[in-house]
Amino acid sequence: MADPEIKSYEPLHESRSAAVTESGPVRVTLTIVTLVFLGVFLLLPLIIVFKEAFAKGVGAYFESLSDADTRSAIRLTLLVAAISVPLNLVFGLSAAWAIAKFEFKGKAFLTTLIDLPFSVSPVISGLVYVLLFGAQGLLGAWLKAHGIQILFAVPGIVLATVFVTFPFVARELIPLMQEQGNGDEEAALSLGASGWQAFWYVTLPNVKWGLLYGMLLCNARAMGEFGAVSVVSGHIRGLTNTMPLHVEILYNEYNAVGAFAVASLLAGLALVTLVLKTLLEMRYGAELAATRGH
Repeated sequence: MADPEIKSYEPLHESRSAAVTESGPVRVTLTIVTLVFLGVFLLLPLIIVFKEAFAKGVGAYFESLSDADTRSAIRLTLLVAAISVPLNLVFGLSAAWAIAKFEFKGKAFLTTLIDLPFSVSPVISGLVYVLLFGAQGLLGAWLKAHGIQILFAVPGIVLATVFVTFPFVARELIPLMQEQGNGDEEAALSLGASGWQAFWYVTLPNVKWGLLYGMLLCNARAMGEFGAVSVVSGHIRGLTNTMPLHVEILYNEYNAVGAFAVASLLAGLALVTLVLKTLLEMRYGAELAATRGH
């Protein structure tokens, strides 16, 4: 006689399988909707950007990119990203290590603060810096007396960019470190390693892929940031305009080829980031999956 428990279990298992397995028409419909959405809202705009950039030929495209103001915007964008990403790397690692590995008062509040740039408009964050460092701001008089310029200069642009990008590294690392726990570090410390050695040889290798993902996201956002930078830059042509701001200026001047040429360069940098991420996943896919616990 068959076991009644097995009889009652098998239909339950089959019903659960049926509940999570969509029918063929549903899968096809979902796939088509996804592809249409990606085509209309992602691929089509990207194609239009490159089409308009080369509308007057390759010569006009490279002539637009060789313009002095455009080259200045490119240099400034790369400089701001080169400063912001390492700063966020240090902050993200420190914050994630503290939150994931230690218990202390105010931990929940610190985690909330890290999420603040996700909930505050970049324009508002730029205005906050104006209220702090502007001529009529809280620190404006002191900065002017000491000959220090924050707003309408590189420091203000860097500060605004760091603010809007600092959650990316930390938010990528915090859940990863929490999932890994403290076992490896405790084992290293019990074998005589110092705290710094445990971090450098144990913690950091364990989170290297999450760290890289966070840096890629941070870099992409830093190069494409518009709102906060627009408020603090002053829009000084050739001095404080980043690439997104320069695109706006060129477009408002009806220089469509120049605007789309710079926009295509930004899109190209984003595509390079995406290709680099994909190549890393192809080359180190197994390690990435193991790191993320998949």
